[in-house]
Amino acid sequence: MAPVFLLDGPDDAATTLLLAHGAGAPMDSPAMTAAVAALAGPGLRVARFEFGYMAGRRAADGRKAPPPRAETLKVEYLAAVEALAAPGRLVIGGKSMGGRVASMVAGQLHAAGRIAGLVCLGYPFHPPGRPDQLRTAHLEALAAPTLICQGTRDPFGTRDEVTGYRLSPAIELAWFEDGDHDLRPRKAPSGLTAADHRRAMAARVRDWAAGL
Repeated sequence: MAPVFLLDGPDDAATTLLLAHGAGAPMDSPAMTAAVAALAGPGLRVARFEFGYMAGRRAADGRKAPPPRAETLKVEYLAAVEALAAPGRLVIGGKSMGGRVASMVAGQLHAAGRIAGLVCLGYPFHPPGRPDQLRTAHLEALAAPTLICQGTRDPFGTRDEVTGYRLSPAIELAWFEDGDHDLRPRKAPSGLTAADHRRAMAARVRDWAAGL
């Protein structure tokens, strides 16, 4: 089945950002919709799509089969790249697991001249509470220009943890103070809001993409 895309932002944008969803929430979840609303604007068009298992959940009236292993979704991500009409520069990525899957195919797509880079919104460096189970081996040699937007207290990889990882020099990390996996800060210590972080994230992504 061909992927169905949700498109936001101007059709003539210089960059199209293709985003896949996280493991447990669909492409139109409140968190992803809010992120896309911040991202879509001058210079950036955003396309969202769903993996087959998530589309199947909709057809099953919300019954939740567990997500498949991320590695098995690479074929679907590549199919979405093939199906998307993206004039101008194409950047791939996603939220959490969606960004992880994108990172698994970014190297080959970049080497083939198909994409300009990779954006991960809350990369799942390890399962929460299991920092020894790292998902970073393929990131050590990744050659595609990459931007990872991460909250400093993200349970999938805090700033204190990630700064000790071996990551490719092609990877840039944008840290959002006191942000969780959705970049939401606690009000008391930070004085910031989720909307503040989304605006800052969108500005960072647009500036980074413009420099590719």
